[in-house]
Formats: sequence, structure tokens, C-alpha cells
Amino acid sequence: MFEQLTQLVQQYGQEAVVKNDAIPNEHNEAVIEEAGNSIFSSLQKIASEGGVEKLASLLQGNNAQDPSNPAVQQITQQLTGSLGEKFGLNNSAAAGVAESLIPQILGGLVNKTNDPNDSFQITDLLGAITGGGAQSAGIMDAISKYGTQFGLDQNADGKLDMQDALAVTKSGGGISGFLGKLFGK
Repeated sequence: MFEQLTQLVQQYGQEAVVKNDAIPNEHNEAVIEEAGNSIFSSLQKIASEGGVEKLASLLQGNNAQDPSNPAVQQITQQLTGSLGEKFGLNNSAAAGVAESLIPQILGGLVNKTNDPNDSFQITDLLGAITGGGAQSAGIMDAISKYGTQFGLDQNADGKLDMQDALAVTKSGGGISGFLGKLFGK
């Protein structure tokens, strides 16, 4: 997952970082790297604090690109603070970079998880964020446990799994629609 995130940060970092006069050229690479690290650590923090709803909300529709989304705000604030602290950027410049980068990168990441032609899947994202341990399994178990009660068992096999998610994806709802049904959004 970190590789996909790094690619997205580099892709969107050209405009927000490299072409930004507020960031000295000698810091461009480090600022781009910090953006990736900040997003990854923020997502991990959200997951570790039990923010399943925040993560699910992030995966719905265009929520990852919505600056008013609580997860987007949290990640943007962390990156803003980090850029100011590590690179001496004033708050306005740091916030401008973060507000430009975060929604684009998160939107790109969510699009990758929703793209049936991309090998990157929601389980990859959850595994990377949670370390692939019990927490990731717990999130998927919660989705499985409660999903059948909300009519998400798309293939009527009595369990909720990636086959059901793929069925929703093929029907046009995407994984975000699948999780949206689960969390009632």
C-alpha cells in the first residue's frame, strides 16, 4: 500500500509542492515524502483509535476529496503541523500544501481500491493501515457480522466476504457503496 501511496504523492506533489514558491526547491523531495508518511500515520492513528466509521466514511463516494470530511480534516491538520515544524513553513503555506495534496491523494487511493482493474484492494488498504493483525481482521469481521443483517450478502451464501464486495463493485456501487450500506450512509 505504501508504494501506491508514494506514487500518488509524487503524482500530485508536482503542482502542490514542486511548483510552489513557498517551498524551497531543496526541500521538495522531503516535503513529498513527509506528505506520504503523514497520510499513512494518520490513517493508522484513526484505525488505532477505533475510527472504523471515519475510515468507512472516507471510502464512500467522493468523501476522500471532501475537505469537510473528518478524516480528511484530521490528516490535513497533521500534515500542516508537520510541514511547519519540520520545514519551517508558515501556517498559511503549510495549510495550502496540505489542503491541496490530501484530498487529491486520498481520492486517488480510494479510486484504486474501487477500481476492479487495479490489483490494489480494500483488504490491502486495511491490512496496511492496521498492520494486518487482529484489528484488520476485526474490521472485516465486523463488516461480515453486521453486513448480512443489512442485506449486503450479494451472493446469498450466508457470509459477507470479498465476493460480495466484488458483486457490489460490478453493479456500480463500488466498495464504498458496499461499506456505505453497512454503515447506513
